[in-house]
Amino acid sequence: MDEPDLTGQTALVTGSARGVGRELLLAIADCGAKTAVHYHTSADAARDVAETARERGASEAMTVQGDVTDPDSVDDLFAAVESALGSVDLLVNNVGDFAPDHWADLEFETWNRVLETNLNGTYLCAKRALPGMRTSGYGRIVNLGYASSEKGLVSPKNFPYFVAKSGVLMFTRMLAADTADDGITVNAISPYVVENSDEFPEELPRDRPASFEDLIGPLYFFLDPDTDYVSGENVAVDGGWLPETV
Repeated sequence: MDEPDLTGQTALVTGSARGVGRELLLAIADCGAKTAVHYHTSADAARDVAETARERGASEAMTVQGDVTDPDSVDDLFAAVESALGSVDLLVNNVGDFAPDHWADLEFETWNRVLETNLNGTYLCAKRALPGMRTSGYGRIVNLGYASSEKGLVSPKNFPYFVAKSGVLMFTRMLAADTADDGITVNAISPYVVENSDEFPEELPRDRPASFEDLIGPLYFFLDPDTDYVSGENVAVDGGWLPETV
């Protein structure tokens, strides 16, 4: 779809130094928004993304460090963005660790990390962004889910990820209802396998993984200022995958 005009808006994409987060942030930069490149440990990569964002049309671009699982760190990173770019209008909750092992083989720390980065991080960042959005009467939140997780389908392998992403989609629907009178929309994009995924199944829908471009289309739709009556929705970017047949 056409690029929405996001000129003058401030966008924060968590985990945008690399991978899917990087591509989503740069797509937002193409629309003229002010962009905040969030990272936890990848400072050099984040600086490169910020420079590329400026080259691609971001009116301003900065990097911001923070741990999305820590409330104080989340508060600090939002405060840094607000000081430099203004209140966050567009929030994309992309951070979420992945642990593709049998649940019984996972260390407790890994189990917790997957749950905390995916679900707690989404909750903390959305909670911190909302006061500014409610004050301005405008906001767009897009959360990253996982294809099929709304159906409650799980596997012994990577189980905490499925649980966390199911929670993200439930949180998305709840938050959409809770912000219905505030000029804010909250939606989700749920890919199956993306072109940069760590693992690929033997068979893929349409014989390929999702490209970054496949994710950018629904992102633009959800961030568009004119998309003000679509909230609480989830778009599965999965090529028509039917996990029930596996």
